[in-house]
Amino acid sequence: MYSVDFVAQHRLYDGILYFIRHDSPATQTPMSVSVFVPDVAEKRTDAPFATLYWLSGLTCNASNFTEKAGAYRKAAELGLVIVAPDTSPRGAVAADDNTGELGQGAGFYVDATQAPWKPNYQMETYITHDLIEAIEANFPSDPKRRGIFGHSMGGHGALTLAMNHPHLYRSVSAFSPIASSSRAPWGQKALAAYLGQDHTAWEPYDAALLLSQGKGLPFDTILIDQGLSDPYLETQLMPDLLEQAAATAGQKLMMRYHEGYDHSYYFIQSFIDDHIAFHAERLAYTK
Repeated sequence: MYSVDFVAQHRLYDGILYFIRHDSPATQTPMSVSVFVPDVAEKRTDAPFATLYWLSGLTCNASNFTEKAGAYRKAAELGLVIVAPDTSPRGAVAADDNTGELGQGAGFYVDATQAPWKPNYQMETYITHDLIEAIEANFPSDPKRRGIFGHSMGGHGALTLAMNHPHLYRSVSAFSPIASSSRAPWGQKALAAYLGQDHTAWEPYDAALLLSQGKGLPFDTILIDQGLSDPYLETQLMPDLLEQAAATAGQKLMMRYHEGYDHSYYFIQSFIDDHIAFHAERLAYTK
């Protein structure tokens, strides 16, 4: 069994929120994760339960979504497990640059190939392998019913990981994602540092490019919510690139724009129930 350490737990909305830590072979560090398990998942015996993996954005950790998103009432109602991992390796062993745009808190969900990041910043492998193994070995999580969603850098991660690993996920959505990391300053900085200057190495981590290549077609619909008062809308996020890519590939994209909403968790709180319901519909249990 892939063991985890149970650090704390709290009861809320007819479920238990667990805070755990586990060792990751990919990052070579302990990783922190929150896991919400609704009571219904413990009582049912016919199958493990659909699980949503949330990826947070720049400067975040495993607690941001947990404390700010307001997701657990709906998750309890619909009987979904929700997993929220950290955004990067942590501790003295992991390289950092203290800017908030690179290093700790800013792993970008890529597997780094460049020094000093390569030894620990293997976040793609962590999310798609180590984390899944830890969750499914210790919680009632159905390996056939996984969804993934995220915000900003985590929205980029959710989209790219889903399209690069469609065998792992049945549904995908995002809030305010970095649509094209190779064309956004945040992404350009991170990809150059983690992957080097050969831009062909960046291509698997550019959501708009993957979408234009038809990599989203395994998913019947991709849901994206974007606030129109987001200060990063035009300079970093560029959602129109996703719309153009979806049109090119014939991908069904549910792009929803919202007047007055910004980039914060207040925006996420306002529409998180829609995303959880969207995933629940696509992860419905069938024998």
